[in-house]
Amino acid sequence: MPKIQKLLIANRGEIALRIHRACHEMGIKTVAVHSTADADAMHVRLADEAICIGPPAATDSYLNIPNIISAAEISGADAIHPGYGFLSENARFAEIVESHGLIFVGPKPEHIRTMGDKVEAKRTAGALGLPLVPGSDGAISDPAEAAQIAERVGYPVIIKAASGGGGRGMKVCTSPDSLETLMQQAGSEAKAAFGDATVYIEKYLGNPRHIEIQVFGDGNGNAIHLGERDCSLQRRHQKVLEEAPSPVLSSEDRMRIGGVCAKAMADMGYRGAGTIEFLWEDGEFYFIEMNTRLQVEHPVTEAITGLDLVREQIRIAEGEPLTLRQEDVQFRGHAIECRINAENPRTFAPSPGLVKGYHAPGGMHVRVDSGLYAGYKIPPYYDSMIAKLIVYGTTRQGALRRLRRALEEFVIDGVTTTIPLHQALLDDPQFQEGDYTIKWLEEWLAKQEG
Repeated sequence: MPKIQKLLIANRGEIALRIHRACHEMGIKTVAVHSTADADAMHVRLADEAICIGPPAATDSYLNIPNIISAAEISGADAIHPGYGFLSENARFAEIVESHGLIFVGPKPEHIRTMGDKVEAKRTAGALGLPLVPGSDGAISDPAEAAQIAERVGYPVIIKAASGGGGRGMKVCTSPDSLETLMQQAGSEAKAAFGDATVYIEKYLGNPRHIEIQVFGDGNGNAIHLGERDCSLQRRHQKVLEEAPSPVLSSEDRMRIGGVCAKAMADMGYRGAGTIEFLWEDGEFYFIEMNTRLQVEHPVTEAITGLDLVREQIRIAEGEPLTLRQEDVQFRGHAIECRINAENPRTFAPSPGLVKGYHAPGGMHVRVDSGLYAGYKIPPYYDSMIAKLIVYGTTRQGALRRLRRALEEFVIDGVTTTIPLHQALLDDPQFQEGDYTIKWLEEWLAKQEG
């Protein structure tokens, strides 16, 4: 496969800038596509070429496949990187990209499709040897059958939408009396949000942690894992802060589950970057889903492994083998990422607007991924995440001290941000000890309100 000469970035914001930087370090020219609302975005300013693909609404721009393909053809790009979100897990988009003779920097379309359907993903994961949450083998619509499964695995159970995520189409059921009603509600929500009313049932884990494993495959039966990230600090199923390694896993746990994941990806013939997400409780892992793309929180893995994940994605898309073998992967130190959103830190109401002043923290082992600059107007049409602050330390306590210092230095004037939320979290003794689960942050927020 030929080397990529010019790559179109089918995304926006900090991830578009992240991909641009990796490309330029590899000698690859970049094409930025943008909506009219993003004409002044940093990645648009820095890219070698920029093409407007539509008005502000994502459906008319960043999700507009014909316009993106046209931009690639007009610019002479030979590859497309989808980033995360938008079209990154759209199998049809990957197929269209490849049918036009372009390189898709991502997994094979069939793997995107399989893992995008949560019922099929669970079935595939089980066949590949990944540990599953007890529940239905697939989609379920018969209330009587659902009742039998719920009795077998034990209440409480959770009813989940087969398509989509973000907490929509999810209902926790604690007794047989409400099972049928909640199934109907979950199906209706799923239909409205994702166009698919299919649901399935799983055992509801009481108070787990959210642990995800970063994997990489070359598409030819070779795969490695790059350890775990702990993403348990969540609000309404949205991640707020991530760290690697997890404060609760032993190196034996890491290598055991990592080895299982790497073997599964090798057996699958998986190509590129992927993340396998688990719930972890009482020393046991339970598969929940796989993301067939780069994750928002990939920088913490880069910090502890020294590997550039975007560069590796591009190399694999060019047909190159993996840079590292499993025995070459070394985990060093501790990294933490804070997602900085343009939101009120107490109410979480969005706060788009003009950035009047901007100063990013610096110093040793401090990284900021952001497209912000003084004078930039944050548009109201997209996700409210405006920056990621990533710090590294040789120990977790060292990383926490560095994070505290970096947050104090961070200045974003003109809009309200969640920086004060992260500063308050750092003062909490339980967080300092790493003693938290996926329920912890919402309970902590409720106490702050009280």
